[in-house]
Amino acid sequence: MYKYAPKTGRSPPSSSIHPIFSKTHCFIDFQGRFQALFKFESLFFLWEFDCGIAKKGRKMLGIFKKGLAHPPQELNSPHPMQAAAAAATREPKFPREILEDFLATHQSGSSSSNAFSVSFEDGALLAYARPEKSYSVHQRLFCGMDDIYCIFRGSLNNLCSLIKQYGLNKGANEAILVVEAYRTLRDRGPYPADQVLKDLDGDYSFVLYDGKARTVFAASGAEEGVRLFWGIAADGSLVISDNLEAVKGSCAKSFAPFPAGCMFHSEHGLMSFEHPRNKVKAMSRIDSEGVMCGANFKVDVQSKVQAMPRVGSEADWAIWGQNAI
Repeated sequence: MYKYAPKTGRSPPSSSIHPIFSKTHCFIDFQGRFQALFKFESLFFLWEFDCGIAKKGRKMLGIFKKGLAHPPQELNSPHPMQAAAAAATREPKFPREILEDFLATHQSGSSSSNAFSVSFEDGALLAYARPEKSYSVHQRLFCGMDDIYCIFRGSLNNLCSLIKQYGLNKGANEAILVVEAYRTLRDRGPYPADQVLKDLDGDYSFVLYDGKARTVFAASGAEEGVRLFWGIAADGSLVISDNLEAVKGSCAKSFAPFPAGCMFHSEHGLMSFEHPRNKVKAMSRIDSEGVMCGANFKVDVQSKVQAMPRVGSEADWAIWGQNAI
């Protein structure tokens, strides 16, 4: 179902691996950082830390082909090729070129890379990279459970209480929690989707891919400290990243900030979980060169859904159909 693209390096002693895990890939890179991709039953996760001073701050990337994700039409520049020519900029790139550029940008040397990527046969990929000289208070986590994969950046203030709420092990992290929360929604859980995300107290963003259902789920917290950007590639694929320059360089004029306090589902569209009874509207955006770009998305405070949100087992995705874009 997936292909793991590791970087090169030397393996650490086997004693550093807990015996209950099956080691899939493990190495220590030239910066003295230990990484391992473990498999335990149906759970995959990336464990990363520095063998010295903790240094964080990486970049993440998700690309999903046109038939897999269905972003708002307004995200696409009306005439991306003409806009690129008029502004004397590069045309949108194709997914393979975007990934190659992403990996090359984070090349550490002649034989090693700071990038990690997981590619899927149905036209989806998740990747992240860690700049050599970048520091951030926002952690990044990757995990996969039951064919659901998530890259999470940031942190949750109420992680402990949410772990108890979802019945997870004490060692669960934010990425595992998001996967479990999504799976609860997908399997007709008892809470509306907007309430599930509103319960996440913290500064965060995440991109999740469900390989079994072939759906994309992404969200950005209301605090705006961990931002996402999204755009449209040359073949219509959806590109999501926390690196503005990477999205601009890949999508030409067909890009925009991912709206804070909002969530996107490939089958249900974009909506605000902070203001679930208000619709999200697209606002045309013209750059400093006078070229029409992908639209910004804002909560329309004047437009409200009259019906009260439903509760119970049928409420998880129900409200999305009323006020999504």
